[in-house]
Amino acid sequence: MRISEGWLEGGGRCPSSHCNERPAECDVSLLVIHNISLPPGEFGGGYVQPFFTGQLNPSIHPYFAEIADLRVSAHFLIERDGTITQFVSCNQRAWHAGASCFGGQENCNDFSVGIELEGADEVPYTDAQYRVLVRLTKALQCAYPAIENHRITGHEFIAPGRKTDPGPAFDWRRYLRALVCSSPAQELH
Repeated sequence: MRISEGWLEGGGRCPSSHCNERPAECDVSLLVIHNISLPPGEFGGGYVQPFFTGQLNPSIHPYFAEIADLRVSAHFLIERDGTITQFVSCNQRAWHAGASCFGGQENCNDFSVGIELEGADEVPYTDAQYRVLVRLTKALQCAYPAIENHRITGHEFIAPGRKTDPGPAFDWRRYLRALVCSSPAQELH
């Protein structure tokens, strides 16, 4: 995997207008892991893409009526089977973190990349998701060297009390060990 000019080469794209320019003084230096399922706890419906692009039909499910007008996005979505979709260039600010703080710096959207995993806090993530997440993380770290391993976090840690994802089902140890153990040469293939 490779990021070029903010976009994952060869990856699926579903451009969202739910983004804007980053402040000029902000370098991309943080990776935030999230989870999402629409409706909550259900996978594979294909509703995240229309949600992140402002096209979610509120009549399909009662929950959708509550969220259809929200203007949110992430840079990437990794589905249960490992399929990646990119919504926003990494060089732009996606609207994924909301009110947030990392290392004393507010407004994490300004300096972060957001990756959504199709999942729920208490549901184990798939092997395919971990494999793809590691490869994507390595590609992001090559493109944005300030995203060091200690600058990878969960939404729950930058918005405590407000957010709970990726939740206790996310195996941080497995993910970070795979980042350390994989070589850059392996990740380019």
